[in-house]
Amino acid sequence: MAVDGALNGVPAAEQARPARKTKRDPVTWIVKPVVWVLCLAPLAWLGWLVADTLLFHGRGLTANPVEFINRFLGDWALRFLLIALAVTPVKVLTGWKQAVRLRRLLGLFAFFYVVLHISSYVGLDQFFNWSAIWKDIIKRWYITVGMVAVLCLIPLAVTSTKGWIKRIGGKNWNRLHKAVYIAGAAACLHFIMMRKGLQVEPLIYAGVFAALMLIRTIEPIRRRFRARPAA
Repeated sequence: MAVDGALNGVPAAEQARPARKTKRDPVTWIVKPVVWVLCLAPLAWLGWLVADTLLFHGRGLTANPVEFINRFLGDWALRFLLIALAVTPVKVLTGWKQAVRLRRLLGLFAFFYVVLHISSYVGLDQFFNWSAIWKDIIKRWYITVGMVAVLCLIPLAVTSTKGWIKRIGGKNWNRLHKAVYIAGAAACLHFIMMRKGLQVEPLIYAGVFAALMLIRTIEPIRRRFRARPAA
């Protein structure tokens, strides 16, 4: 019932105004939820394999479950790292500028799988034997190189928020986050060294990384030539 031009406590003037349509951002409402689901899918699949093995005596984890889990998580850590590095090349090649808004999310998922990869090594493989872990890092070069990648990614994950950009400044933040290129190269080298001999799969990942770096290198050069005034 309306009382003095108001309906349910809403002034009559506001009732007369047409309802504003809020424009929903497709990246926020559609793309990001899909990315979340896709990024968590490998972990869900691994959880199913573990449950199947423990409850139904399945063989999805192979004869060496600890090694399978560690390599599975490591493979996905490298994949997500390369996907995160592919955001800028995708923007360059397709012109989809909104792609850069997914970079932080993908980078954090890459770090998330890196942490799981290391945790499986420390907890399941070495049972928190820190002296044995330290000996492995020193003696096994592929683990040494892998730790270089991890050490590069830790500060990037910590400083991924907008607050950190304000604290250290945009230029310093950009300089710091170039360490992701070192992390990517080290991660690919870690994968190559881990496999005995030169195998095709690690070389494919290294080739993808090299292609992404090539696109990143060529694009600034092309922009400079475009910016030059015609003679």
